[in-house]
Amino acid sequence: MTDTADNLKTSRKSPLNGPFALENLRDQPELAALSADLLWRANAGETALGFLTQSLPLVLQSATAEFASVAALESGKWRVLAEFGPPRSLPLALLADALDRETAALEGSWIAVPLAQHAATGEVLLFFLSPQRLRNQSVSKLSALAVALGSALETARSRENQRRRIERLETILTIASQWNQTNEMEPLLVQMAEAATNLLKADRASIFLWDRPNHTLVGRPALGVKGGELRIPDGSGVVGQVVQCGEPRRINAADQAAINRQVDRDLGYQTRTLLCVPLRGSRGELFGAFEVINKLSGDFSADDESALVELAAHAAIALENTQQFEQLLSRHRHIIEQAAEGVQLIGQSPAIEALRSTIRRVADTELAILILGENGTGKEVVSQSIHYLSRRRDEPFIAVNCAAITETLLESELFGHEKGAFTDAHESHQGKFELASGGTLFLDEIGDLSLSGQAKLLRVLEEKVVVRVGGSKPIHTDARVIAATNQNLADMVRQKRFRQDLYFRLNVVTLDLPPLRERGDDVMLLAEHFSADFCRKAHRKPLKFSAAARGRLESHTWPGNIRELRNLMERLAYLSSADRIEADDLAFILSPGGDSPAAIAIDLPLAQATDKFQIEYIKKHIERAKNNMSEAAKRMGLHRSNLYRKMRQLGMHTDEE
Repeated sequence: MTDTADNLKTSRKSPLNGPFALENLRDQPELAALSADLLWRANAGETALGFLTQSLPLVLQSATAEFASVAALESGKWRVLAEFGPPRSLPLALLADALDRETAALEGSWIAVPLAQHAATGEVLLFFLSPQRLRNQSVSKLSALAVALGSALETARSRENQRRRIERLETILTIASQWNQTNEMEPLLVQMAEAATNLLKADRASIFLWDRPNHTLVGRPALGVKGGELRIPDGSGVVGQVVQCGEPRRINAADQAAINRQVDRDLGYQTRTLLCVPLRGSRGELFGAFEVINKLSGDFSADDESALVELAAHAAIALENTQQFEQLLSRHRHIIEQAAEGVQLIGQSPAIEALRSTIRRVADTELAILILGENGTGKEVVSQSIHYLSRRRDEPFIAVNCAAITETLLESELFGHEKGAFTDAHESHQGKFELASGGTLFLDEIGDLSLSGQAKLLRVLEEKVVVRVGGSKPIHTDARVIAATNQNLADMVRQKRFRQDLYFRLNVVTLDLPPLRERGDDVMLLAEHFSADFCRKAHRKPLKFSAAARGRLESHTWPGNIRELRNLMERLAYLSSADRIEADDLAFILSPGGDSPAAIAIDLPLAQATDKFQIEYIKKHIERAKNNMSEAAKRMGLHRSNLYRKMRQLGMHTDEE
């Protein structure tokens, strides 16, 4: 044998893929046989690591070495992939030298040879030989062994990747088959998360659905979050980037800047690695993202990304097949929460009882309803009651204040617009009729619509079809319209300020809401209801009302109606220091144009001004009590006989005369 040191010098002049390539082993039957054996083992083995562990003893035996190891340089550190023989401390400098030179390197009894096919990945075959064996061994043979082992390892890894991909595809197909048998959204999302964590060996997974109108991403299941649902802005964190750009993102342990740490802090969790891919519908529209967090070992790989992309494609089909993901975003939970809170018509007056009866009869019909009443009488509460008592209860309830929509924005708000339809139309936008399709559209202050807006609204009500601004495609809408106003539409029709055809289209059933001043004892029922609600929110005991305070509440004319009473109770709940409300604690704020007592001339003597005020005051109470003198006297804190006596003193007519 040639001296090893001389051979080493020669080897440093030649790259390993030259004189030591496998095709040059024809004259070395032993090496050729070993190479064939290694390739057979590579094709028969389950994993590349298993192949390496089983094959290294054969390589060591062929090299007549005492110890052999395969080490890889990963992220600046050496990691042992496999070794055979008595444990030894590895010469790390020699490993680096062999890798830098891309050829064999010698140091004492150690020889390091790069695996030729894997020089770029930093893998080195290391031998330890006794001095005697070192003198009898040639570097060319050791280099050839490295070539043979590297080539077989490449084959083993390729086979392992193919096998893993086939297994993943089989698993994904099995999972997809199970998903397609699930018709409920919540169990489906849980199944998807569990399948992703098991397939990709991760800690957690969530599916984020995109609630575009509210610029929110809704993630489920979300461990550690009350209700299992996480809501974040649609531009937040890695998930927000994925839904905005539509491309997968991988975050490894060394790249943490993109992770939303606020979510981690809220959940008491630490995200180390993350993989997120977009969810697209059958027509290519992006409606969410699929995220897995914290690979159990190492970072997420390109293979993991491919697997999650495939899994997400099947997940999107399953979500579309359930036809419930839109309910998860904008319908189901929102409506259930609203229904749970309850929409109540508080009151026991005859007018309210009659109103309840009418609502029950018309709620589950398709009749158009017009709600009339002064500001603050509860028109929207009535419309919500109609909605939740109808078969549309599980669909959206959309409220629109027509008085707040300018003429230029009317069509866009009600009917939607396409991207580029006007200067600020940066993306397509669904109108309120589309959003309310299948549910109820409440058009408040309908009397404030312009004549042009009324014509456009009438066309949609008649045809049940909208066309977005800048678009040409007709979009069917099945929204039930409930309109409301505080104006006299009949007078407006006569004055040519409201279209007669639209008036008849809306006015199939009319609900006339009584003002609060005509509802008698309902004032105290509402006051106690609002007071209890606000006191609970203010974390204090319910307020009690003195007899004088009750009398003053019942005698007030309530120009702002229920809204005024509600605001008063809110003010008392948060600002009053005592638990008992006296008459002096009630500070009423009259709305402009409210129903207040007639002004008294300032030039009258005090006695005449007092008499005039008392006359007006008594008249108002008698009117509110519908000429029931006993009821009027009770509300003023008087006996019936004392009321008659006071009226006679003031020169007022009484029914006793």
